[in-house]
Amino acid sequence: MVTMVGNESDFGNLVKDLIYLEHDAIAAYESTIERLDDKALSAKVAEFHQDHLQHLSTLNQIAVELGIEAPTDGDMKKMLTTGKVALADLFGDSAILKVMKTNEDDTVTAYERASRHEDARVESKEFFLKAHQDEVRHRTWFETTAKQL
Repeated sequence: MVTMVGNESDFGNLVKDLIYLEHDAIAAYESTIERLDDKALSAKVAEFHQDHLQHLSTLNQIAVELGIEAPTDGDMKKMLTTGKVALADLFGDSAILKVMKTNEDDTVTAYERASRHEDARVESKEFFLKAHQDEVRHRTWFETTAKQL
C-alpha cells in the first residue's frame, strides 16, 4: 500500500489521519499477536503494539491541544490491514511478518512526512521523529525476522 498520510496541508487533518493510521495499525497488531504460532514472536510483536498505543495516546493529546475531535476507531484501511494478516495466516508466521512489514512501510512514511510539516510545533516534530524511529525499528525487525524463518 502507498499511504498519502503526511501530505495534508492542514495540521489538524494530519493529526486526524495519523490517529486513523494508528487505530488501523493497532488492529493489525492485535490480529498478528493472535495468529502467530510462535509465542516468542507474539511477545515481541506485543512490545511493538505498546509503542503504537503510546503513539495513539500522544496523538490524542495533540488533538486536544488543537481543539479537534480525535477519531475513536480506524478507517476503511483497517479492514485491509487486518485482512492481509488473516490471509497471510494461511501461509504461516513468516508470511504474517512480511505482511506486517508492508503495513509498517506506511507508518514509516507517514511519520517521516509528519516530522517535516511546516505547521507542527517543535514538540510535535520531536514526537513525530521518535515515532518514525519506532516504526523503522518495527519494520526492520519484521523484515529480518521473516527472512530468518
